[in-house]
Amino acid sequence: MAIDISHLHKRYDNKTVVDDVSLTIPKGQITSFIGPNGAGKSTVLSMISRLLPMDGGKVLLDGDDISGLKSRDIARRLAILKQSNHVDLRLSVEDLVAFGRFPYSQGVLTAEDKRFIDEAIDYMDLGDLRQRYLNQLSGGQRQRAFIAMVLAQDTDYVLLDEPLNNLDMKHSAQIMRVLQKLCHDKNKTIVIVIHDINFASVYSDHIFAMQDGRLVFSGSPTDLMHSERLESIFGFHMPVEQVGEHRLGLYFIA
Repeated sequence: MAIDISHLHKRYDNKTVVDDVSLTIPKGQITSFIGPNGAGKSTVLSMISRLLPMDGGKVLLDGDDISGLKSRDIARRLAILKQSNHVDLRLSVEDLVAFGRFPYSQGVLTAEDKRFIDEAIDYMDLGDLRQRYLNQLSGGQRQRAFIAMVLAQDTDYVLLDEPLNNLDMKHSAQIMRVLQKLCHDKNKTIVIVIHDINFASVYSDHIFAMQDGRLVFSGSPTDLMHSERLESIFGFHMPVEQVGEHRLGLYFIA
């Protein structure tokens, strides 16, 4: 099964931000959404997770219409991490990760909940930081803590909106390697909104490109990474070079 989207539509006032989008997100893979700012990528993720109401269309989660599911049931099957994940509360890493168990525990942690919390912290290599407060962490450590929270939620689907925001090159690559490992080791379906076309090319199994609210490309990284196709999506010429088994866009010299 998978996530099936049919004729998804969203408007704000008189502006259409998602325009008749239909697609299927394959299960057990890393799927990336790319496109210019304002293309509608994050809005699609928010509607998939029902954080935003849709103005038209349908989203099926493993065949079930999400409009008929209880929020708690969705949260046990699908987790989303939005890019605006700044937390002002004085929370430790362990406290934050424990929030991932709320759909099950409703705030009263069981032994099973604590096992999932421990596993998520260990998986993200945060054991030495579990009692540290979030405001004491580096950007990469903090992002790993939020991903650990999503892992503790133990869902088949993990949706991440700009998970590389404000991270340097080292930590961005680290996060993408962790996500790839999650997909392969735990059979998670990872869906990412991402700006860096090269991270999308190297780590994705499937890529959707959006432009002005519409879906304009669906395919593999190899099919996407051609100068003419990238120019039609982003509006400027981008040389593409083969580096090992990957094709990379040289946007910094375009």
